[in-house]
Formats: sequence, C-alpha cells, structure tokens
Amino acid sequence: MTVGNMESAQLFDAGEKGRGLRATKELSAGEVVFAEPSFSAVVFDSLATQVCHSCFRHQTKLHRCGQCKFAHYCDRTCQTACWDEHKQECGAIKKMGKVPGENVRLAARVLWRIHKDSGIVSDSQLISVDQLEDHVADLPEEDLKQLRTDVHTFLEYWFYGRKQHSVDDISHIFGIIKCNGFTLSDQRGLQAVGLGLFPNLCLVNHDCWPNCTVIFNHGNQSAVSSALHSQRRIELRAVGKISEGEELTVSYVDFLNLSADRQKKLKEDFHFQCSCEHCSQRVKDDLMMAAAESEGNKPSADKVKEGTAFSKECLEKIVRSRIEKDYCEVVRLCRECLEKQDNILADTHLYKLRVLSAASEMLSYLQSFSEAADYGRRMVEGYIKLYHPNNAQLGTAIMRVGVTHWHAGQIEVGHGMICKAYGILMVTHGPNHPITRDLESMRMQTEMELKMFKQNEDVCHTITDAALKKQPIISC
Repeated sequence: MTVGNMESAQLFDAGEKGRGLRATKELSAGEVVFAEPSFSAVVFDSLATQVCHSCFRHQTKLHRCGQCKFAHYCDRTCQTACWDEHKQECGAIKKMGKVPGENVRLAARVLWRIHKDSGIVSDSQLISVDQLEDHVADLPEEDLKQLRTDVHTFLEYWFYGRKQHSVDDISHIFGIIKCNGFTLSDQRGLQAVGLGLFPNLCLVNHDCWPNCTVIFNHGNQSAVSSALHSQRRIELRAVGKISEGEELTVSYVDFLNLSADRQKKLKEDFHFQCSCEHCSQRVKDDLMMAAAESEGNKPSADKVKEGTAFSKECLEKIVRSRIEKDYCEVVRLCRECLEKQDNILADTHLYKLRVLSAASEMLSYLQSFSEAADYGRRMVEGYIKLYHPNNAQLGTAIMRVGVTHWHAGQIEVGHGMICKAYGILMVTHGPNHPITRDLESMRMQTEMELKMFKQNEDVCHTITDAALKKQPIISC
C-alpha cells in the first residue's frame, strides 16, 4: 500500500452524519484501506524528553535540539527528517523563552503547515484542514474558558513574518484539534505518546461495531539509503470483509461500556447522537450487566443491586490506590470485591471485568504470575463474548494474559493465547508492526518450549516448578 493512495476509498454524502468515506471495491480482513501521513503532530508535554519528536518512538537515549533545547530525536537522521516541521517551532520557543502546551504547539504547527503548503498538501488529500468541523459553538463553558486561555498563549507564541490571525481563526484550529485529533502510540502500541491531525482519517465516521480499525505506523528512518525511508502514518485496516460501496467506519470509543454511556461520551466529546445498530438495539448491554447464573438459579434483584453498588465503590478505591501506588491495597481490594461479586455478577459484567483486569495487571507487575494468570483468563473469557473478534484491544489483552501464563510456567495455555492474539493483531496491525513481530518471536519461543516439554516432561516439570517457586517482588 502506497502512503497517500486513496483508490480504495471515496468521499460521499453520508446523510445525517455529514461527509463519510465508502469502499470503492471489496476489501478483506487485514487489508489496508489507506495509509495517510500526519498533516501535523506533536509529542505530549509529559513525554517530551522520552519520545522522539520525529518518529514518536519511545527511546532511552535521545539527542536534544541544540537551539531550543526542547525537541528530542533518536539521532541526526530523525532530526533532519523533522526539521521542516520543527524549524518555525524552534524559533518560536526561543522567542517566547518557554514551551507552551501540546495543544498550542499542534495548533501552531498546523497553521505553519497551512502557510507553507496550503490546507491541502497532496492530490490524495480529500479535504482541506480548515474545512474540518470544529464544534466550537457546541463547547460547554468550561471548555470555552480553556480555549480562550489557549488562544491567549498561542498569540504570545506565534510568529510567521507579519502574518497574524484573528481570534476566530485560531479558535477554529483549536476546535478542529479537539474534535479530530488522533492519539499516537509508541512503537509497541502500549502507551499514548502524542497527538496528530490526519485530514482523510477525520472523514471516517463512527460506529460502535466498526468495519475498520486505525493503527499508527512509525515509519522507517534507519535505512542507509534515504530512498528507502518511509513516513510516519496511520493505517486504516479492514477488520472483516467490506463490500464495495459500504461505508467505512471506526469506533471513537471503547465498546466495553453500556450503549447509553457510549452515547453520552460521544455526545460530550464529538457532539453527535450515536444511532448505530449496537446503540439503538442495546446490543450486548444485557451481558455487560448480567447477573451470575448457576443451574438456572439467579441471585435476587436486591443482591445484584447491592453487589453492583459495592463494585462501583470498590473500583473508585482501586483507582485511588493505584494513583497512590499502594499496590498491595489494590490487590486486597480486588480480592475482596471479586469475593463479593462471586455468584452475584456474571463474568461478562463490566464491573467484574474491570476488577479482573486491575487484579491481573497488578499481580503481574508484582510477579505473582499464577494468580494473575487465573484472573486474566477469566477476564479474557468475558472479553471474547463482548468484543468484535478482530478488535485490537481484545488482541492486546489476550497477548498480555498469554505472556502472564507463560511466566507462570503454564506454557501450553500461554502458547495458545499468544497464537490467538497473533491471529487478531495480524489483522489489526499487520505483519510488520513491532507488536506483531514481538508476538511472532514469543510464538516461536513458546512453541519450542512446548516441544521440549512434550519430549522431556520431567526436565520441563522441573523448570516449571522452579518458575512457580519464584518469589513475588512484594508479597500481598
């Protein structure tokens, strides 16, 4: 797939949803619909010294820009590749004497790019950046107050010869970023590290059960020949078969919320009422709030109400304890809550899944792998009943739990989960993404260990027992 090639998608009038994109041909699961380089992008303030400002990879040792002392890069190659983007920013930071927040930096980068290349930078770009929706008129008072603060900071920061902009023009750009900004992840896809604007991607409408997913590809600047370098870009990938003429959709929110909660978040953040099939028909809401059932018996409505209220309160305490880094308290709360939920809430209930997720993650961190694996397995079983089978979040969750089983010495189960995760992420991320390549290495390693186990069970049982006897770093 050539970056910028839009032959598989076309702009069309999507009725009440406004503009949209639809497929111009039949597409298969895992196929790249289009790849688009960022119009502009910035690293988050909090990670400015840990993430390369060109390729957005997380690195331990970065080289700092000698002029502004703010931007950081993997090496000279990344710095050179980013100079066109950073040149005006570098001068503005030196002039201002301090670095503004990421929203102000991104707004300035967008306007500098518009002045340099206009709002359309290639023949494949379907819409000018300044024609994107801003929804400034729909912002609540608190957001408008922040907007006015950002505009004031922008006016201090901005310079481009004698070119100045009105408050309305600047507000329009900030509104576009708020509604259309795409969060960029690191090379492993595990941490949000920046924010970018991708005009064609902005035309893809939402559906809670979408036919596409979006991943960030960091490009390649390491090849000896610059002719082999590739740009950082997003890739829109089909998660299943898409018919010619079918609208292309992605999900703006995590599906693992009740339909009413998804609709509320979409209304607050993106200013539209979702009327997709899964929202209008409340699909899977029953599973997300299901009561436990054993041999046809269910707990009373009062017990379910009590268990739900207790779980909600417990989850708030878990969040606070995680912020305070009281990890043993997190584990204690999770165990207590799961005991209370037993025989009351089903394993697909949202509150139980959230507690299982917190317990598995925290116990893995504390290296209590056997207990973490058990909670993780239950969580994944619930996820599989709720998520789309080719959902990227499902794939990464199965991957993490598979690795936890591997660390716990449960090689066969771990290998099976790693293989399942690999199949999902081959669709959502493709074979060349770092997370998929990592999974391929783990798949081969666990397969080799599994063969060794079957050939010499006694030796492998000794290895497994040794692994299980590893003491956790903290005993909770």
